[in-house]
Amino acid sequence: MDPHLFIQRNTAIARPPLVPEIGLYLATEMTPIWLATEETLARGAVPPPFWAFAWAGGQALARYLLDNPEVVAGKEVLDIGSGSGIVAIAAAKAGASRVVAAEIDHFAAAAIGLNAGLNGVTVRVDTRDLLDRGPAGWGVALAGDICYEEPMSSRAMTLLRRMAARGRLALLGDPGRAYLPRSGLVELARYEVPTTRELEDREAREGVVWEVLPEM
Repeated sequence: MDPHLFIQRNTAIARPPLVPEIGLYLATEMTPIWLATEETLARGAVPPPFWAFAWAGGQALARYLLDNPEVVAGKEVLDIGSGSGIVAIAAAKAGASRVVAAEIDHFAAAAIGLNAGLNGVTVRVDTRDLLDRGPAGWGVALAGDICYEEPMSSRAMTLLRRMAARGRLALLGDPGRAYLPRSGLVELARYEVPTTRELEDREAREGVVWEVLPEM
């Protein structure tokens, strides 16, 4: 099935509670879209639809960028594991000169394109696995809510730390996921993010924005 058609049939346009400035194609309930993904797309080995939800860590980081546009304004920005694209879109809205969303899931890539268009911003999607690559020319690296499983967390954190070691700003949004590093982070902001018990184990989570430091 065409990813764009699947997204439009199984989501609705909504505004995340912490970042109402941004509209996204989101699932209204968790179970139906999970079942639709498994049943309709099983033969294609499609990943779970993480892109269909505005996770707390991504909302926190997006809020921080919109409130502090000088962090990304005029800079080239890489958003790692972009998902719905909420962080990348916030960076574009905050005035980044170029935003690339790194996302290997082709359905998420389609969602990012739809969501960027919905918000009137330009975000380029790169579906290659960039986690083991060098820092390249990026001025800022962003990652929202990527510490939920291994090895994704370790690989993404390694890239963020490599970029920090090159003098680039590396930011992580996280609500206390299991694989959040216990050191090498500096807290920049903290937000109460309304959520739902369908997604989380509570009705609100604290989304923290961290600056990632180089490996010592």
